[in-house]
Amino acid sequence: MHVSPSALFLLCLPLSAQNAELLRHFDYDQKAPLDIHETGVERRGAVSVHDISYASPKGGRVPAYLVIPGGKGPFAAVIWGHWYMPGSEFLNRKEFLAEAVAMAPAGVVSLLIDGPIARPGYVQDRTELNVKQVTDRVQAIVDTRRGADLLLARADVDGRRLAYVGHSYNAETGAFLSGIDRRFKAFVLMAGSLSDQVTLKAKESLEYRQHVGPERYDAFVAKYAWLDQGKYVSHAAPAAVFLQYASRETFLNPERDREYAAVVSEPKRFKLYDAPHALNAEARRDRIAYLIEQLGLKPIPRTVMDAVPDLIQPPDRRN
Repeated sequence: MHVSPSALFLLCLPLSAQNAELLRHFDYDQKAPLDIHETGVERRGAVSVHDISYASPKGGRVPAYLVIPGGKGPFAAVIWGHWYMPGSEFLNRKEFLAEAVAMAPAGVVSLLIDGPIARPGYVQDRTELNVKQVTDRVQAIVDTRRGADLLLARADVDGRRLAYVGHSYNAETGAFLSGIDRRFKAFVLMAGSLSDQVTLKAKESLEYRQHVGPERYDAFVAKYAWLDQGKYVSHAAPAAVFLQYASRETFLNPERDREYAAVVSEPKRFKLYDAPHALNAEARRDRIAYLIEQLGLKPIPRTVMDAVPDLIQPPDRRN
């Protein structure tokens, strides 16, 4: 695989101005082989959708779609992180596939990853305050950083134009990345909890604390205090962050959304949409426009943006 000059430049950059003790939790061998396997490719006009996987530093393989435009580049790059909404057929790498294909002709290579919880054979631990939720979170972050390695190793990618888009659980993944990995220029974080300091004050969190026992709860929170999104997204700068929230939520109400936004470093944008957790077409148009601005992309016709299907909110479900 050919390495672009911009990728070599980025390897010399410090990953973060963050505390090294925090960052060590997300260490991995950046020089290990990616071991990319391709199982198929679909052509959509000049755009190709490659069904691939690559080795996870935490074990197993990371299923992904690699969406490549026609032409030689150099292209910008975007990593997309899906939600985990029960009842949705798009609780995996398919969530943003149509959006990534629509953006490809504007000059974007996209990587859409199946998160650890969405992979075949995953077994959920339903016990309270379990450690698996911690290891799953760390793997999601590290696997995404490995995805950045994959993109930046491509000769057709301009490493100075890398962005991340994440929804719900994977908006939180992006919050961590923003303070860990300086290779990203911009983030779009959609309907995610972005600070434990805010979340722990919520009525729901206080009720859960009483349910599991305050002493046990407080010990767990203290042990994994390093896994607070706010400790990272508050150090996202110089990367720009666009925060998209929905007004028709339960836990993520507008007041709490603004508290999360206050934690995020500048430059940032915040917008609240009249929508459920799935958000809506207006949010999609704003998201695409933001990426065009931040990554210096070609314009995308409104008809192309509006042809991307809306994400459907499953009924009677919380986020």
